[in-house]
Amino acid sequence: MKPSIPKGTRDFLPGEVYKRKYIFDTIEGVYRKYGYSPIETPAMESLSTLTGKYGEEGDKLLFKILNNGDFLAKADEGALQSRNSDQLISSISKRGLRYDLTVPFARFVVMHQNEISFPFKRYQIQPVWRADRPQKGRYQEFWQCDADVVGSNSLIYEAEIIEMLYEVYEKLGIDVMIRINNRKLLNGIAEVCGIADQFMDMTIAIDKLDKIGSQGVIKELAAKEISEEVANKLLRMVTAKNLEDIRQGLANSEIGCKGIAELDTIFKYLEGRPSLHKVTIDPTLARGLNYYTGCIFEVVHNEDSYPDLKMGSISGGGRYDNLTEVFGMKGNSGVGISFGADRIYDVLETLDLYPDTIQETIDLLLVAFDEKSHDYAYKALLKLRDAGVRADLYPEPAKMKKQLKYADDRAIKWVGIIGDNEMNQNTVMLKNMNTGKQEAVAVDLLIDKMS
Repeated sequence: MKPSIPKGTRDFLPGEVYKRKYIFDTIEGVYRKYGYSPIETPAMESLSTLTGKYGEEGDKLLFKILNNGDFLAKADEGALQSRNSDQLISSISKRGLRYDLTVPFARFVVMHQNEISFPFKRYQIQPVWRADRPQKGRYQEFWQCDADVVGSNSLIYEAEIIEMLYEVYEKLGIDVMIRINNRKLLNGIAEVCGIADQFMDMTIAIDKLDKIGSQGVIKELAAKEISEEVANKLLRMVTAKNLEDIRQGLANSEIGCKGIAELDTIFKYLEGRPSLHKVTIDPTLARGLNYYTGCIFEVVHNEDSYPDLKMGSISGGGRYDNLTEVFGMKGNSGVGISFGADRIYDVLETLDLYPDTIQETIDLLLVAFDEKSHDYAYKALLKLRDAGVRADLYPEPAKMKKQLKYADDRAIKWVGIIGDNEMNQNTVMLKNMNTGKQEAVAVDLLIDKMS
């Protein structure tokens, strides 16, 4: 049988892993600079922890794990006979793979509330799983790089998130736009349109506007018994060109006005900052996850800079006031952001934005002509490694052409060639594989040169 991996997953070769590590290290460096501390949570969570937190559509994308042993022994016979998978699942599966890092984080906060100080700022870089249809930029297993602060209502953290988003993408060299909205503003729009009791139906449809267009949104809303007249009014409000137009439309909505006031406060914090030039208010931004209650963020590449690049959002997040409440801890607001590392990887790859140094695996490869010089090379190798030089030795004195090809294949810049002359003079013939230039260098000086 030919080996394969599940759809929506990927293997990564060494060069690709170096590139991914570059992304993780860049993000982690910014997180630590802003005072966030690392945590980790299990890949598996109880289904009771995960379900009901992502909306109906999100729950359908959860990967469920069958109970250990004979999982059918305690299966619901009625559900089994009627082939009712929704009813059956609770009797055969009690665990699932995490869908994101935010809900597990809320569970973590509640469980460890006596061991952490609030406001608690954490970052987490781990994989998540979603049973989504695989396509370009969308995988069933992918990594998220999250930062959240929980235990404060202060909008200073929304401003801080925008600063972190700006700084990370500046370091990665990607020109982006930071889209921002507020769920309170959307609540106000729903209120003004007379569909406050269908808020989730509205946000799920609006969140798809860029994919299905206005007519698609109207069709989706019609399926939820929202009239075309109301749908058109809704679309006019969420596609308004500036905040002032929205402000006038929401003048009679208390919650809508509060959402606008929160946006005003965030922009005040960002006055004079270069990050502000990357921010745009987008009333169509809804982010379909149930737990968001305040400001929401999404980052996309700047289409003016990269007109041929086809990619969805590469970061997203927002404010959630009630997430820990479902786990028994009330009044503990939080806000967070997530970088989609896999999509960022694809963007950097497509645009060829990775630094050349990422491909470097080791500083130096030693090669030898015969057994005697190979033994000499091994002793030199130990000296180099003891001094902190990233070095390796070809495992046998094979033909020189073969050894040099190995160095080329691994993209190793420096090769130290050792034969009789080098042993007699206690040197290494150092060759630059990029230029072909060679020079004899004493072993002790070689350590300084490579350090």
